[in-house]
Amino acid sequence: MTYFLTTPIYYVNAEPHLGHAYTTIAADVLARHMRQRAEEVFFLTGTDEHGEPVAQAAEREGVTPQELVDRNAPKFRDLVGRVNATVDFFIRTSDDQHKKAVQEVLQRVHDSGHVYAGHYEGYYCPRCADFKTDAELIDGNKCPIHLIVLEREVEDNWFFRLSEFQEPLERWYGDHPEWVLPDFRYNEALSFIKQGLQDVSLSRVRISWGVKVPWEPSQVFYVWFDALLNYYTALTYAPGASVEKFWPPNVQLLAKDILKFHAVIWPALLMAADLSLPKQLYIHGYLLMDEHKMSKSLGNVIDPFQIIEKFGADALRFYLMREVSFGQDGNVSTEGFENRYTTELANEYGNLASRTLAMIDRYRDGQVAPPSAPLPLAESFDGITEDVCGRLDRIDITGALDAVWQRIRALNAFVAAEEPWQLAKDEANADHLDAVLYTLAEGLRVVSLLLHPWIPDASAKLLTALGEERRGMPAFGDWQGGHVSKIAPLFPRIEA
Repeated sequence: MTYFLTTPIYYVNAEPHLGHAYTTIAADVLARHMRQRAEEVFFLTGTDEHGEPVAQAAEREGVTPQELVDRNAPKFRDLVGRVNATVDFFIRTSDDQHKKAVQEVLQRVHDSGHVYAGHYEGYYCPRCADFKTDAELIDGNKCPIHLIVLEREVEDNWFFRLSEFQEPLERWYGDHPEWVLPDFRYNEALSFIKQGLQDVSLSRVRISWGVKVPWEPSQVFYVWFDALLNYYTALTYAPGASVEKFWPPNVQLLAKDILKFHAVIWPALLMAADLSLPKQLYIHGYLLMDEHKMSKSLGNVIDPFQIIEKFGADALRFYLMREVSFGQDGNVSTEGFENRYTTELANEYGNLASRTLAMIDRYRDGQVAPPSAPLPLAESFDGITEDVCGRLDRIDITGALDAVWQRIRALNAFVAAEEPWQLAKDEANADHLDAVLYTLAEGLRVVSLLLHPWIPDASAKLLTALGEERRGMPAFGDWQGGHVSKIAPLFPRIEA
């Protein structure tokens, strides 16, 4: 089976920030998990490099748009490596192969009669790269996202007949009630459609930085049509990929501010191009500080690179997926990060691992074997793998992580109740001690395999110490034991 997963492509007119890391990490959790399930995964991310915001940023800096994107795109590619994401292909929309494929698809849309020459007059937000309807504006003529006053623009350009897809989209939503998740985002998208769709500009006249319209090369495609098609075009030239093998996407992750483009324009464009629609769109919320969306201009940011430098990528990956329920808005803070790191990663998981392996080394010379009697925690671990798989099939990334963490807490409670250091004082308790130590080691093996998508480095160190070479889906009690090794603290305490 194949599994095609995408993030949105990130706009390169500014530096990468925590929001970019958040989406990329979430996608990587899904990609790693699906590989554990023996799926053939294709994980796509990249950069959106055309449009007015890039052209304006380049002009302010006195460089060409190509120079600007060539300077900034590698920073986003570097972010992928820094957060330890296993991306299969990084697309840039300035790639010649991408531009050629965009022209081929949109020429097909044109030839099918879904495009016409028209006149546009209305409000346009250069920061959103979005044409705004009167209903979307606030305080007269302000962008509802950037709160800047918009000027009316007038252009004679090409239009996409979005209005033709009103009924087909309503039918699609009616037939696929979980196509957009969470459900309140589904309702939001469907409500937008039911308000009545208007045709949208397909091209721009005033700018030249973009993909040229093949039937009128004096114009370029409106950046969103160019950008949305990256999910398809990447498969036409990425090594090891093909449209026939991977299309359509299984899951597309995106933030809520680009819901309209992905849940309305994107499916209509695919219908017009006679291409299958994605199987699932999942929309996550914003990371907030003090109830405000993080913004460098406000100074309320957490620098992901600083956290990785000091605490490691695993710590950042864990915190972002743990602190905010994926799909919702939620507050993050340096205090919250340090608390999760100390209490959960260092103490509940890391200290449990160190203590368990040290006790096996001390009391059993590093050897552990399954007991003949039923395992004490078998009931607690029953169904955990199936539960995690089911949750991640629903993109419940935070819930799946919490399900695993409940078992880590069960193991800690088991240690406290059994007191293996006391059992070791009396040889009459030898069999019981063997069962306790195996149960702890086997519990750590199972949770570490399940945690591997979230904290790949730390879990791999512990699995290696346990002598476990496999990385697939575990079943509690299947491990035959063997020799285990002591390890250094997985999450060492770091002084402020």
